[in-house]
Amino acid sequence: MNTFVYTEEKEKEFQRLIKKYPNSDSMMLPALWLVQEQNGWVSPESMIYIANKLKKQPIEVHSFASFYTMFNLKPIGTHHIEVCKTLSCMLMGAPDLKKHIKDTLGIEPGETSEDGLFHFTQVECMGACGGAPSIAINGKYHENMSSSKLDALVKECKSCK
Repeated sequence: MNTFVYTEEKEKEFQRLIKKYPNSDSMMLPALWLVQEQNGWVSPESMIYIANKLKKQPIEVHSFASFYTMFNLKPIGTHHIEVCKTLSCMLMGAPDLKKHIKDTLGIEPGETSEDGLFHFTQVECMGACGGAPSIAINGKYHENMSSSKLDALVKECKSCK
């Protein structure tokens, strides 16, 4: 038995979006985004749900979800820290930010802190090379990052549990 269903709000959004897309393949990414917005990650049960809604096989949904790095295939921390790992950011200090995250939060890329507050991911280009190094926290971009700026953002996240 599948335990995942869209909330009423997400179902309405799904119905609105499906009218805009010419076929079920083109609706796959928006459907997965709705799942992740609702749950914070894309579970196997939600993939079966999407497959049924789009008249696809679950493996097809899994192929989409696992190909794109922006989908979380397991639960993550409350606050998602993404650090750009492409050339401009690497040259401008991303390795120092990665080390700082490990030293202060105790997590490596792909890990969630023991308290469940933070999840750390290294991502491809954020399109903010002029403001390198760039990070995103919970989808909000921050440029020209330093360890002290990161500490302030982490402190802000901790205060809004």
